[in-house]
Amino acid sequence: MFSSWFGKKDKSKDEAANTVPQIMGLGIGSSFELDTLSLRIHQDTLTTTKIAGTQIVTAVGLVELDGNQVYRFYTDDEAFLQVVASGPNESDVIDVKLFHYYDTLDINNQAQWDDLLKNKIGTEHFELNGKNYQRVWTSASAYHNPVHMEETTYDEASGLSFSTTDQFTMLFELELADDFYEFLFISAEEQVRGDNLERCLVYSTGINISSSQITIYG
Repeated sequence: MFSSWFGKKDKSKDEAANTVPQIMGLGIGSSFELDTLSLRIHQDTLTTTKIAGTQIVTAVGLVELDGNQVYRFYTDDEAFLQVVASGPNESDVIDVKLFHYYDTLDINNQAQWDDLLKNKIGTEHFELNGKNYQRVWTSASAYHNPVHMEETTYDEASGLSFSTTDQFTMLFELELADDFYEFLFISAEEQVRGDNLERCLVYSTGINISSSQITIYG
């Protein structure tokens, strides 16, 4: 599902409660600076055009998936830096993408939720903002069932407290120029809050980030 970038141990929820995830020097309160030259070159074709050069991490999410770990570093720019790794070290990093939120829609009933998961999220192509994205994750059939991810998320205000969210996801891509892609990440999310089950559909667009494009400040 993921390709090499730099070239797991499962944690129980009790262990997760005592450890805020970190990798590459990134964690809650850290920041990173982007080399924005490539962004400026492509800014007229990207869905998100006003990307902050410096971003501060205010929350961290972690997903265990297919023997890898998916870290999400949520920032003050309505964005998240997603780091996929096969282990805890920088040398274990497989893929890095920067996503910005495009839209979030409430899901009001079970029929709408079922339709999203069974018929809409995993199509071969998905159109958003006048662009036609192609599904990245392959399937033997035309429709790919959404990939389930359970994310444990820690935020700046809650310290070591954490929440969990079930996400049903799909990744799409669109080549904007030679070897330069914009990605569309779709996530149908549900979370239990008290006696309520809250559901929403989140669209995020993003780009690949190479090691030479980012400077991290711990």
